[in-house]
Amino acid sequence: MNFIRRILRTRPKKDEAFYRELKIILGFTPNNILIYNKAFIHRSIKNLDPEGNPQNYERLEFLGDAMLGAVIASYLFKKVPSGNEGYLTQMRSKIVSREHLNELGRDLNLVRLVTSNVAKSKFGENINGNIFEALIGAIYLDRGYTFCKKFIHKRVIQPYVDIPKLEGKITSYKSLFIEWCQKEKKTFLFDVYDDTAKDPIRHFSVKLSLEDKIIAKGRATSKKKAEEIAAKRAYFVFQKEISKN
Repeated sequence: MNFIRRILRTRPKKDEAFYRELKIILGFTPNNILIYNKAFIHRSIKNLDPEGNPQNYERLEFLGDAMLGAVIASYLFKKVPSGNEGYLTQMRSKIVSREHLNELGRDLNLVRLVTSNVAKSKFGENINGNIFEALIGAIYLDRGYTFCKKFIHKRVIQPYVDIPKLEGKITSYKSLFIEWCQKEKKTFLFDVYDDTAKDPIRHFSVKLSLEDKIIAKGRATSKKKAEEIAAKRAYFVFQKEISKN
């Protein structure tokens, strides 16, 4: 304990505050604080190491995504011995979906620790999940697989993973709608266009047509999200028909 206090006294106040908050989030003592610092650096900072490599959260996000997928796959493999490959893949996709990762990042309020040259009000929704994955990558590099696994079990599996609920959860309304259209041999079209108007952030709108008739619309900060919103609205219009499949 005295050793930790001595370390804290040698840090600038900013780093000390970050260390304390990080320790609460992790539930254990981080060893190399520099790794975690990198997990919260936005690419707009444009930091480079001596070799000229970018120093931001994106590489750690890549590593964290792989570690998260591996731990979740291992958990499902043991938890559901009767599940085949297709079932396990689908369940893993639901747990590590972008929507779910964003929720995890928001619940921990990780964005408050991000260093950026861009106003946080202009961040896209996915920053929450990206930082969460980067944090997992940092844990793996700092403390290894065992600590990484424990963190994922504590922050993801224990509070959020409910197998029966996940089995009935729809992760992509767009995929579900397209699959239904293909089975029923119905023609459809996602007509996406730029709809920024006077908004400071770029927006896209989409008109979803079924058999040449517009049945739903969506608007969001990305084409993919706008399509998903429109597909979700269309799903609830045709829920009875789609559910029969």
